[in-house]
Amino acid sequence: MIELENVGIHRQGRSILGGVSTQLDAGKIHVIIGPNGTGKTTLLNAMFGELTLAEGQIQCGDQRLLPGKVRGKSLHGWRDTIAYLPQDTTADIDLTVLEVVVLGRLGKLSLHIDDDTLDAAMQRLEQAGIAHLAGREIASLSGGQRQMVLFAQVMMREPKVMLLDEPVSALDLKHQISLLNLVRRETRARGWVTVIVLHDLNLACQYADNLLVIAQGKIQAAGTPREVITAELIAQTYGVEVEVLQDRLGNPVIQPVSGG
Repeated sequence: MIELENVGIHRQGRSILGGVSTQLDAGKIHVIIGPNGTGKTTLLNAMFGELTLAEGQIQCGDQRLLPGKVRGKSLHGWRDTIAYLPQDTTADIDLTVLEVVVLGRLGKLSLHIDDDTLDAAMQRLEQAGIAHLAGREIASLSGGQRQMVLFAQVMMREPKVMLLDEPVSALDLKHQISLLNLVRRETRARGWVTVIVLHDLNLACQYADNLLVIAQGKIQAAGTPREVITAELIAQTYGVEVEVLQDRLGNPVIQPVSGG
């Protein structure tokens, strides 16, 4: 479980996030939605220890982030159980896909990579449906393929906390569903705390156990998609008119109202 208490982030004297308090339970997918520039990626960076807290605290297990720069052993200890997949999947390095996934165990590798590590890396590639790419140079892959490879690398770390920033942005619909299904299975099976930033509201409603709506640097609503999503909330948050329908499972489906 991760607990955020009154978290605030400032940048160049301006408040980016303020008063953010929430509890993120293990074994669940927590999806963050909201307009561009409202602090979604900033919140992930704060949880990863990449940004200094201006106020508040973040607690994960028996470790805690407090205001002030965290460096060295303290930051390394904080990140031991946290895996972070950022939006930028540029990988201009001379390594094969298999080698990139093996690097997920970087802190545990010796000069000789044993068969168990290689087998584990291949298993992660198979789970991601890209084992056939193992021998390819990662720089030669499409953006979507790189996203899948880097997600396999993240799984290789065997984290307790998974932070994913727009992990399906470069994927087609089939691979979006494939990756998010895998995230859901692994989250529940391994008891991860999984936090995902998504722009696709309908995917968010399909996969979120807990939905966090961020706007103007604050959490405006939190709960299950059925509890949270209304036409009024979408209008207030995004400034667009929508209808909120339901799929066969009762999940919200957001349909924009055409201006024509």
